[in-house]
Amino acid sequence: MTLIYVHDALERILAPFQPLPSVLVPLRDSVGRVLAEDIRATTDLPLFDNSSMDGFALLASDATQAGEATPITLQVVDDIPAGKMPTKEIHNGQAARIMTGAPLPPGADAVVPVEETDFNDRAPGTPLPENVKIFKAPRLGANIRKRGNDIRNGAGILFAGQRLRAQDLGMLAMLGVAQVPVYRKPRIALLSSGDELTPIGTPLTDGKIYDVNSYTLGAMLESAGCEIISLGVAADTPKSVKAALDKAKDTDLILSSAGVSMGSFDFIKAVIEEEGILNFWRINMRPGKPLTFGNYKEIPFIGLAGNPVSAFIGFMVFVRPVIEKMLGRSEHSSENRQTRDRVRVKLLEPIQSDGRESYLRAFIDRKDNQLYAQLTGHQGSGNLFSMVQANALLIIPVGVKSLKKGAQVDAWFLD
Repeated sequence: MTLIYVHDALERILAPFQPLPSVLVPLRDSVGRVLAEDIRATTDLPLFDNSSMDGFALLASDATQAGEATPITLQVVDDIPAGKMPTKEIHNGQAARIMTGAPLPPGADAVVPVEETDFNDRAPGTPLPENVKIFKAPRLGANIRKRGNDIRNGAGILFAGQRLRAQDLGMLAMLGVAQVPVYRKPRIALLSSGDELTPIGTPLTDGKIYDVNSYTLGAMLESAGCEIISLGVAADTPKSVKAALDKAKDTDLILSSAGVSMGSFDFIKAVIEEEGILNFWRINMRPGKPLTFGNYKEIPFIGLAGNPVSAFIGFMVFVRPVIEKMLGRSEHSSENRQTRDRVRVKLLEPIQSDGRESYLRAFIDRKDNQLYAQLTGHQGSGNLFSMVQANALLIIPVGVKSLKKGAQVDAWFLD
């Protein structure tokens, strides 16, 4: 069977997926979720002219001659804490004590910070002074946040496809949005397979290894915003594989690792062919050539290679874009996203490849405004420690078998 190029495989994998339905979630629970609708301002922000300082609201024209040696004395006629509307209009010769965020009183067109007055007693509960001396002339509009200065009613604030951050939640709270429309979390059924896999916490016996991919892929799915349905570990028998896959009901994708190669005990591919459709199962990529795509009983299926690095890189290249498309982030989910995130780096050592499109673990450092890359150990697909040490993947194009020290290549920074 001819090996499929990475670009073609990605297009075929992405084609059947569509954005998931939207749901409303409480604002407090929306961090990290992907917005399903545009959010527009329903009012001006700030809602009203207000003070950006603790100080005194006044008419700027009253204090144009104010200075350290020539203070201007004004009568204090009102006290305006935050959350209280002013009760009086400010006229010539008058001022109002005002707190940060409090509405500006009618007539006032500037605020003098309390530090520029003779009012030094600022303890809580301090009574209003009868008069205040101004030691510095304010400019017109000084220390005033005008209504609508930040946002105008109807302005676009956040847009569908954005992953919500802490500051976005604060913005939504400021707009009074209590329920947020987000895309439903993708429900991903996760399966590992292999008689050699042993649960963490159980002593290893001869020939056994711990189940690594359940943890690595589970963490990657959770970080991507998915709901995980664990199918456990299937033994190397068709019956066990089928029983595990049959538990993947009401899911958007089945994701497995191992069991999709050409070994005598790799049964996942055969079970998929019996109960569904196999689209392809090998790609022109290193590491991760034995990648399977199809469906099992009409549920999309992606089978990653079993070696830990192959599974990790296969997830980054193929599974993450699928999740982002389901989350309405299609503009970020194809090869365009990978291209956008790439940088050019200079190699600190020669590199050998085998002609497949290769994703090599590397550490990138910046020196003299130039990015330099060095491999993090040998590139065997079982060497997970080299992935721990890496902060990027070097992308070696298909057909390239060697690169000299100093050559420039594309690199893809890891999250």
